[in-house]
Amino acid sequence: MAPTIIDLPAIVGWWECLFDPVVPRDLERMEGRRTESMRFGTPYWRGSWTTTALTPAQMGALEAFAMMAGDNGEVFRAYDASRPRPIDYHTDDHAPLSGTRAGGGAFDGTATITGRTAFSLTVSMLPANFQFRAGDYVEVRRSASIISLHRITADVRASASGVVTLPIRHGLDLQNFPLPLTANFEKASCLMQVDPGALSASKPLIERRASFTAQEVFFA
Repeated sequence: MAPTIIDLPAIVGWWECLFDPVVPRDLERMEGRRTESMRFGTPYWRGSWTTTALTPAQMGALEAFAMMAGDNGEVFRAYDASRPRPIDYHTDDHAPLSGTRAGGGAFDGTATITGRTAFSLTVSMLPANFQFRAGDYVEVRRSASIISLHRITADVRASASGVVTLPIRHGLDLQNFPLPLTANFEKASCLMQVDPGALSASKPLIERRASFTAQEVFFA
C-alpha cells in the first residue's frame, strides 16, 4: 500500500537546515598504519531543520506536522531548504523553476531521464544551456513513493538541445530504478519520517522557534 505523503509546512522560513547522506560502513584499524573499511546496507539521508521565529498558528502547524510525519507510517517530502533548486536559479523571492524547454513547452523543474548508470544520469527536456553546479540536487522519480535523491558532483551545462549527463553520488540503485524515470530539480526530495521525540519547540512569549530531525525511509 502506498504511504501517505505530506509536505514540509509552509511557514515563514527556515533558520538552518543540515542535510547529509549517511553511508553505513565499518572501519578497522590495524598495526603498521593499515586500515580497512567495509560498506554495508543502503546509503540514506538525514536532515535537521530549525525554524525562524513563528507565530502561534505556525507553531501549531509545525507541531501537527511532526505528529503526522511518521507516527502512523506517514512520510514527508524532505529537501535541503538551503538549496531548494539549482543554485544558479535560486532568487531572493524563492520563485520556483520556470522557463521554456529547449524542444518547446513550459519547464516546471522536471525532465526526462533517458539513460542511467550507478553514478550518472542522462537527462533531456531541459531548457537550453541549463546550468548545474556541484552540490545541486536531483530527485530520481519512479513514482510518488519510489524516489531517490542524489547530489551532483561537478559543474555541468546542458546542451543547446537541453540534454546533459549528470555525475551523481551516492550511487543509484539500478535494480529498483529501471527506465522510464523522471528527474526533478525543484525542491528535489527524498521521503523521510521525523525521528521519535525529535521535535524541540520553545514557546517564550516574545519569540517561538522549533527544530526537528528526520531520516530517510524506503518504499520499493
